[in-house]
Amino acid sequence: MTAAIAAGRMLPVVVLEDAAAATPLADALVAGGLRSVEVTFRTAAAADAIRAMSTNPDLLVGAGTVLSPAQVDQAAEAGAKFVLSPGFSPSVVKRCQELGLPVFPGVATATEIQMALDAGLEIVKFFPAEQLGGIPMIKALAAPFRSVRFIPTGGVNTGNLADYLAVPSVFAVGGTWMVAPDLLRAGRWDEVTALTAAAVAAARPAPEA
Repeated sequence: MTAAIAAGRMLPVVVLEDAAAATPLADALVAGGLRSVEVTFRTAAAADAIRAMSTNPDLLVGAGTVLSPAQVDQAAEAGAKFVLSPGFSPSVVKRCQELGLPVFPGVATATEIQMALDAGLEIVKFFPAEQLGGIPMIKALAAPFRSVRFIPTGGVNTGNLADYLAVPSVFAVGGTWMVAPDLLRAGRWDEVTALTAAAVAAARPAPEA
């Protein structure tokens, strides 16, 4: 599962108000070249959206903004294959581990990274990335925590994602620009596909001279 995320190196962070948009959104992301997505529990439509998007055989669907063990259960029942949270919650991590769901908790400090390591986790979400210091902060945290890999989310876009992905400790990046709420509300699926394809292209390593 983690290999699939690592291969694409990007996680679109989706906030869906209407689960009816889930299936065309899944198709648009796959058409743009992405194979994994994070659907956030910021709306009442989250579980239904995860359920619908999970029917696409080419897409690995995870649940984001998971704040409680009850939401872990909802995500798992809907078919989510992994879980992310904005901060480190021992109860969320414990429930995910009980269910065998990969979990990437959010961290902002060295203390939270140590908590993740204590829980047996080495891939964490770094959120909100730009506001916390961006690439210099990730490099500073990676120095003492050499086994930890980061998923920076928050302020990442096509202009800086290649710089983030060039950092060895960055596992993947999370972003919203290719799934902006106005695009989803208007059903502008061609734009979603085009933005996704541009992000996939920007994430590719530069060819060696």
